[in-house]
Amino acid sequence: MGIIKDFKNFIIKGNIIDLAVGVVIGIAFNQVVNSLVNDIINPLISLFTGGIDLSTFKIGPLYIGKFLNSIISFLIVAASIYFFIVLPLNKINKLKNKNEQSPLSE
Repeated sequence: MGIIKDFKNFIIKGNIIDLAVGVVIGIAFNQVVNSLVNDIINPLISLFTGGIDLSTFKIGPLYIGKFLNSIISFLIVAASIYFFIVLPLNKINKLKNKNEQSPLSE
């Protein structure tokens, strides 16, 4: 009975809603990043390399270009998460810890 009760509490507390919102935002962000790579970055690379399209680049049966697009997308997502979420939260936590450790003068 403990597991069922814990699961019920998990659902009631709203963690499922937070998770669902995170997944939906992640999917939307993925579409934006894919569009950025396919519609902006690849044409720029093509412009500077004389018309080479990364997505069609292949060696034998291996689609290396699609893999390179996936790596570029991953790096954009990772950089976005780091610079817009991790870095600001780390700064906030440093400030919070600094304020908690400093003695209060009255």
